[in-house]
Amino acid sequence: MSDSTLQSLLDRDAIRDVLSRYCRGLDRMDRPLADTVWHPGGTALYDGIFEGTGAGFLDWVWEAHANMDRHSHQITNVLVELDGDRATSEAYVTVVLWTRPDADRKQLELVGRGRYLDRWERRGGEWGIVHRLHLLDMSSAFPLERADVSCGSRRDPKDLSYEFFSA
Repeated sequence: MSDSTLQSLLDRDAIRDVLSRYCRGLDRMDRPLADTVWHPGGTALYDGIFEGTGAGFLDWVWEAHANMDRHSHQITNVLVELDGDRATSEAYVTVVLWTRPDADRKQLELVGRGRYLDRWERRGGEWGIVHRLHLLDMSSAFPLERADVSCGSRRDPKDLSYEFFSA
């Protein structure tokens, strides 16, 4: 394997790790982890929802997610094109949100499916987003009939995965 092929594989893997940190940061409400996703000054355009800096988006989403009972983000179909210390990616995203019970104890499950179109730079050896465009391809809302949830699943760094990784 050539050095350039190996570097390409390492760069693509590093970008996928950043995308995974984004999901984990949001789902575990781990703001320090989420803050590692955008480079300082990076921007975010969530079409029809938010426009500003990556840090500003995290401020906005933190408040919005704090009002949810649970949320789960998944990223798939990641396509990365590399150009030295710059890259472009498209990643499909599914987010599932559970609203908190209303006065009648009713809840909704909100499902959004879309794509992240990200521009990346490697700075100081670290990949980070310099601009994100989120396109919402479809969304739906359903009355929620709750089933069991693992007692070890939490929306904070007390989630059992943190203990698992630190062991």
